[in-house]
This record gives sequence, structure tokens and C-alpha cells, in this order.
Amino acid sequence: MKYDFSARTHTLMTSPLLSIRTQTRRGSIISLAEELPAEELFPLSLLAEAASTVISADAQALQYGDPEGYGPLREWLEDDWLRGKGVHIPPGGVLLTTGSQQAVDLLSRVYIDPGDRVLVENPTSPGFLQVLRMQGAVIIPAPGDHDGLLPEHLRELIVAHRPKALFAAPSFTNPSGILWSLERRREVLELCISHNVLIVEDDSYGDLHFQRQNRIASKYPSLYALENAGEEGHVLYIGSFSKTVAPALRTGWAAGSRELISVMAAAKGMADWQSSSLNQRLLYHLLHVSAFDLREHIALLNREYDTRLKLMVELLKRPAWKDCTYNLPSGGMFLWVSLPDGLDALVLLKNALRKGVAYLPGPLCTADGSGSRYIRLNFSHPGRDELLLGMNLMSEAISEFTARS
Repeated sequence: MKYDFSARTHTLMTSPLLSIRTQTRRGSIISLAEELPAEELFPLSLLAEAASTVISADAQALQYGDPEGYGPLREWLEDDWLRGKGVHIPPGGVLLTTGSQQAVDLLSRVYIDPGDRVLVENPTSPGFLQVLRMQGAVIIPAPGDHDGLLPEHLRELIVAHRPKALFAAPSFTNPSGILWSLERRREVLELCISHNVLIVEDDSYGDLHFQRQNRIASKYPSLYALENAGEEGHVLYIGSFSKTVAPALRTGWAAGSRELISVMAAAKGMADWQSSSLNQRLLYHLLHVSAFDLREHIALLNREYDTRLKLMVELLKRPAWKDCTYNLPSGGMFLWVSLPDGLDALVLLKNALRKGVAYLPGPLCTADGSGSRYIRLNFSHPGRDELLLGMNLMSEAISEFTARS
């Protein structure tokens, strides 16, 4: 049979991101490309204990659950975790999702029509771009600097295009690692409120930081916390336990007005009815009942990721990386590196893959396909030895490419 797929399916099957993921999952390539935490730091023994306890305690753990998610975990999220970030959720304002990516997907399905204009940071998350392209949105990149989006440029884009939404990650933007200043957060929020633009705020990386203060949320509050509007809010706040506990639990969340959350929950009921009730019960037991302390665990992650970032930066001082530039991030999982003149990220990737190492090319992080001189390097997943080897292979790939040029 000749299958007549929708026109937008082409954007999925032709994406270089799919090819990179396929090759790196084969196990023979060191990946500096993906958004992965360090699996050697997963709380394995406590997760095993939680799984055994949850399954043996109640067969209901294996039954269908509510589309909104496991109630006790939602309550813990609202009353403990998010309240500690200054985030106050209205009743019925939390939806548990299959990772933060599903939260973006559900919002796009219920809020974005084909042809609607949406704003994204430039560069931005490849996940944002994939979802919005599948939805048929017109994606408009918004420029920024080291403090976040530029308010005057944002104002011009809003007036010119009348976008329906802005997709952004103010705390350690993927891929650039930028932490928006408090002033920029307020300015962007005020602009979007005054022009009735919904902000989809991804805070998946907000807890991964290398600054001395432990409560970074008090100095850089989320846009959701700044607005504090409850039912009338202009911000959908999304996050995930994938980067801080374990990705395979596939538990993220969306928080916002009850009206918005209820429509997203209805869409989720059509998509998969619910995210795994077993995983959510397991996670609740880990967070609320066991000896696991999420804040201490995140502090451990941050110490180790800081060390790995410093190792990567030292390796970037080698001759092959001459004339490469970057801004040192204070959190997140990535280093956004500008290549010197003559090096194209997509072309160089072919040589790197032959060497046995992968990275994410800059064009996959931009709405207009620009960014050919940029690459995104992940420092959180590879162990120190693997990171050293991967960066050495990258150096060889660059040196050989430069010599041929």
C-alpha cells in the first residue's frame, strides 16, 4: 500500500535530529548531542525499594487512573515543591504529563491553529520547534542577549505579528544556557500581559545551577510566580522530573489556570488517557515516603555537572578549538559554542560521526535554519572519561576538516 501521510509528517522524518538519535542509540557513538542526565547518579536502590513497596501494597497501582494524574503527587507538587519556588497554583491547576514535551504538545494542540503565529527564543529548544511545526504554526524567532529576550525587539514583533503565544525557558535556556535577569523577566511578562500573549514557560532546567545560593528561585523567580495571577494568568508553567530524578519515569507537569489545564486534560484523555499511574505512585513514594531528599540529590547533580562543565571548558582550550567562542553558562546541561569561520556545523557533524562522536548542530535550534556556525554540547550525560574521549574525537574531527578545507 502507498501511504498518504499528512504534509507535516515530512518535518518529522527528514529531521537530522532523528538521524542523530538513531545513530547514538546504537551504543558505538559518544553522544554530546542529547538532553540526558547522568544515569550513574540515578537513585537506583531507593527507586527499587519504592517500586517493590508500591506494587506489593496496592493492586490499584496497576489500574487506570485519572487523566490529571495521581492526586497525592499533584498535591505534593503544589504544596511542597512548587510552593517552595514561590509558585501558588489555583485549585485544579496542575496536570501531570508524560514529560515536559507532552505538556508542550498538548498546549499546542488545544491552543495553536495552523497558521497561528508564535514567538520563540532564538536559539530555542528543538522540542519546541518540532511540536510547533507539526501543528502548522508560523514560528517567529525573537532575538535576545545574555540577559534574555530584548524587550524592544519583542514589542516590535508582537505589534507586527500579533502572536498567540511565546515559548521560552528563562532559566538556562536550551541550548544557550542563558539565565534571564529579573528585569528582563518583568519586562517580557508585562509586554505579554498588555498584548494578551500566552507565555509557555519551560522550567525543566531551572534547578540545575552552579551558583552558590541554593534558592536560585528567590533571586530569579519564574514568570508564573512573578505574575501570580491564578485563574487569570498569562503563563503556563511546565517542568519535569526527567532531568532531576530519572527520565524513564516520564513524569512532567503543566501548571496554570483551571480553564487551560482542564482543556489540556481533555486532550490528554484523547491522546493516552493518562500518564503511567504506576510511575507516578512510585515517584510519590520516593519523594514523600522514602529517605530520598530531592533537594540534596539536586545539589549532588549540580556539583558533578559543574565539574563536568569545567572539564569541557578546559578541553576547549586545545589548539583544534582555536577561535571557537562561548559564554559560560551558570546552569543547565549545555554549552553553546560558536565555530570559527569556515566551519559549518552540519557538514562537520558527518566527520564527527565517522570519528564516533555526536553533537547537536545549531540549525536544529533555530526557527529559520540559521545557526550554521553553532553547536550544542551536552556535558551532563557523559562520564568524565567518556567526556574526555568525546572531546578528543571532536578535536580530531575539527582538525581534519580544517586541514581538508
